[in-house]
Amino acid sequence: MVDQTLSEGMESSEMKPNLSLGYIPIHRGGHMSGSLQPNLGQVDGGASKSFSDGSIQLSPGRLTSLHENSLHAPVAVIPSHNPLALIGLGENSLQNNSGDGLLQSNGLGKRQNFTALGNLHHTKRSKEGDGSREVSFRPPSSVSPLCDSSLSSPRSPHYPNLQAAILNGRQNYQQPLQLPQQGFNRASHLLSDNVSHHSMQKLVSSFQSSEEGLPNTSSSSNKGLQLAYTGYQSAQSQTNETDLAARRAAVRAWGNQPLSVVDPDIWDIMEREKHRQWKGIELVASENFTSQAVFEALGSHLTNKYSEGMPGARYYGGNQNIDQIEVLCWERALSAFHLEPEKWGVNVQPYSCTSANFAVYTALLQPKDRIMGLDSPSGGHLSHGYYTSSGKKVSGASIFFESLSYKVNPHTGYIDFDKLEEKALDFRPKILICGGSAYPREWDYARFREIADKCGAVLMCDMAHISGLVAAQECRSPFDYCDVVTSTTHKSLRGPRGGIIFFRKGAKPRRKSFFYAGDDKDHYDFEERINFAVFPSLQGGPHNNHIAALAVALKQVSTPEYKLYIQQVKKNTHALAAALLRRNCRLVTGGTDNHLLLWDLRPLGLTGNRFEKVCEICHVTLNKNAVFGDNSALAPGGVRIGTPAMTSRGCVEGDFEVIAEFLFKAVHIAHIVQKEHGKLQRDFLKGLQNNKEIAELRSSVEKFASAFEMPGFELMDMTYKV
Repeated sequence: MVDQTLSEGMESSEMKPNLSLGYIPIHRGGHMSGSLQPNLGQVDGGASKSFSDGSIQLSPGRLTSLHENSLHAPVAVIPSHNPLALIGLGENSLQNNSGDGLLQSNGLGKRQNFTALGNLHHTKRSKEGDGSREVSFRPPSSVSPLCDSSLSSPRSPHYPNLQAAILNGRQNYQQPLQLPQQGFNRASHLLSDNVSHHSMQKLVSSFQSSEEGLPNTSSSSNKGLQLAYTGYQSAQSQTNETDLAARRAAVRAWGNQPLSVVDPDIWDIMEREKHRQWKGIELVASENFTSQAVFEALGSHLTNKYSEGMPGARYYGGNQNIDQIEVLCWERALSAFHLEPEKWGVNVQPYSCTSANFAVYTALLQPKDRIMGLDSPSGGHLSHGYYTSSGKKVSGASIFFESLSYKVNPHTGYIDFDKLEEKALDFRPKILICGGSAYPREWDYARFREIADKCGAVLMCDMAHISGLVAAQECRSPFDYCDVVTSTTHKSLRGPRGGIIFFRKGAKPRRKSFFYAGDDKDHYDFEERINFAVFPSLQGGPHNNHIAALAVALKQVSTPEYKLYIQQVKKNTHALAAALLRRNCRLVTGGTDNHLLLWDLRPLGLTGNRFEKVCEICHVTLNKNAVFGDNSALAPGGVRIGTPAMTSRGCVEGDFEVIAEFLFKAVHIAHIVQKEHGKLQRDFLKGLQNNKEIAELRSSVEKFASAFEMPGFELMDMTYKV
């Protein structure tokens, strides 16, 4: 029997005992030396060299003629590029004809089945016509020899102190050790297939007695078995320590590899997105470029911690630092929006503004209670409740609550407050919502407050789009009139993506005809109800990395530099609007008071989705948007354009004059393609392919955009730079 132990780099794995020859490690790559006793056999077919210490250095070939009664415990090392073959055990012969893992066994007696002791898998035999048996196996990916502590480094190409681990690890078997053939034959018979720790235990237990050890210890066969198992136990103990260290190292390696190594596919896509952002003009009103400091907090170890509940009342331990971060975020949120802690509270855990809005509904309403918000084609948001013209309920707000939308005046584009009041008094909503996603004018919060008081509604503002302007005090503040205020934390605020809820605390102000959803209490009870709605009603653990990043952003929001930034955002919007109006473009409401404008393309014979596609191919990103009177959400009549993102890259008024020219050229291209290829969408898209004007406009856009810096990352760190 021969123990073939194949390894890659000699790393740790389980090895099994060889009752005749001991452990024979095979090193993958390079030649190695091993101690072979002269009377064991001879090297045949390959070079060998003898040394004064009795060792023999082997190169590819085969070891033959292991004499029947000369069974020692040698060490043999076989190079992987042409594995050495061990042949013979008396009349037996084992040889490896090639390096592909094929063993051939010849001349084994009836009961002496060949056994590959070691980490060999999927053993199978087939009897050939000449009486030989073929054994094929798949070697393991990594195993290592078991030997005593004198073994040198596992990755060393030589093992000068390697001793036989078999039989007894405490002894130095440099001298021949006789293992009687009778014991070998008995072990071979019992361990005829795959030898494992379990099968070795079973083998030895068949010979053991309680205190006397193996019976008939004078028997040469039992002595061999006893010595074999003793050595096996010693070697197994050393293997366990090596295996434990290897597993720990594997875990460390798994956790510390960079993304480019772990997942080069995702890493490459991310690098391409970085290139797209740098080479393009970003005009989506709800997008922005955040700061390097926010990036660092967002991509941090804080994502590891679970912290369900509120600071001081978590469902998990170890949150003392997380509590400090969240409390600090509360304080900065109130400070950024100039709020008194005695009068306002805040929850910073919502995952998005839509989640924040639904948490408010869950907290303050019962299912099927009524809400009222701005119609989506008028510039409202789906989370404020919306039905399609066919009556389909689009958002969860409409599915779980009854919603009725108010609209803008179709001629002016401004909210029609007279009709709003009339509807509200008939509908009697429990929550009246102001705020929208595509409304370019100021909000008349005082008028909303008046209507809410008349119909007995809680007044809620979704300031997601204008929260940065509110914080910089560059527009009217909803906090002067509203009971609950929600927002995203990115967009004009330039923070991470998430949601936030502000709610009134303390005594209610006395107002004529004032009451809240039929509630005549003197104090607000929003805090407990909203916090409970966020968790545990709707969410699990908060994203602590997001909360920390939000705290960083809110600190930046409170600086004078941020106020200058928001002022520039408004200047750029006005410059862009003026440039488009000079080109006879139609803007909803005729202009803008904030960071966005809504461009009605219907007078130009275009739809928003076609213009969006032309711009996207030219590396200008904006979004199609419904305008009042649209019949189809799939082919809306306008586009929404915002200035915060390009202002974050350093653009000023003159740069938006250039951007306006790019947009007008895109309109011209869309007109020509639609005229030449028709209005069917597939024909229109086909006409955009290999379009010379598009290629020229794209080149101009990329040249313009790449001249501006990108917040959060440096050009030198980018993979794609052209």
